[in-house]
Amino acid sequence: MIQDIAPSQLNNSYKKKVPHAGSRMLGFGERTVYLEYNGELQFLTYGQWKDYNENILEREVPPCVYLFSIGEEEYFLTEIKEDTKIGEFRFYKMFDVRAMQPKERVLAAATAWHLFVWYRDNQFCGRCGKKLVHSEIQRMLQCPCCANMVFPKIAPAVIVGVTHGDKILMTKYAGREYKRYALIAGFTEIGETAEETVKREVMEEVGLTVKNIRYYKSQPWGFDSNLLLGYFCELAEEEEIHLDEEELSVAEWVDYHDVPEDREKLSLTHEMMTYFKEQRMR
Repeated sequence: MIQDIAPSQLNNSYKKKVPHAGSRMLGFGERTVYLEYNGELQFLTYGQWKDYNENILEREVPPCVYLFSIGEEEYFLTEIKEDTKIGEFRFYKMFDVRAMQPKERVLAAATAWHLFVWYRDNQFCGRCGKKLVHSEIQRMLQCPCCANMVFPKIAPAVIVGVTHGDKILMTKYAGREYKRYALIAGFTEIGETAEETVKREVMEEVGLTVKNIRYYKSQPWGFDSNLLLGYFCELAEEEEIHLDEEELSVAEWVDYHDVPEDREKLSLTHEMMTYFKEQRMR
């Protein structure tokens, strides 16, 4: 999955740092990220960014904030304008980044996007309207007027592998950019457990009741600010699928022999499909 980057490791603890020449600079547009890709994903270094601003634009380097490190690479967030032209770098869709390599930089892009969205959407206090300031010691924005504290938003959601003997229920989203097979999925609502979310989402999306709910694994999914919780469950009784056509275009039982290959090896959804297939083949 996206987080499986060993021997590298993500260190997401906040520190007040300044970039050095080799630090990686992340800049985002409207669901786009500034990078270079010629078979290997590359982000701007601070050295390149500093040279462009000071020698080409003849201005000071825009402010940046430390995000995290992966292995020896440190990542910073900065503002990169849509018309910025540095070598072969350009803005790519975040969706397209999923198919790039190496995986640790895909994780970097997704996690940085998650933080970018949080910083972008929380510039002012939701209680009194004053400008928020960054804490000196932790990843938190605070209001200097009313002391309101704002932490990064993480939205828990479930991925559900509904099984029935040798078959697994596979779906396709309605009206989304992602066109491949998926599993039942949905956000956990206020006041419910993840297991209750599993039952509710399956009933809402396909009209089926389930039993024997079992936790599988979790996954950070910064593309949508999610923490994904994977569960398997079994069809409780023979029922006809009633498709929620606002959410799904397809929902069908697929024999384990016909489960598609996981080419990206990125998402919890497709690892769960592969896991089901491998378990049935034993």
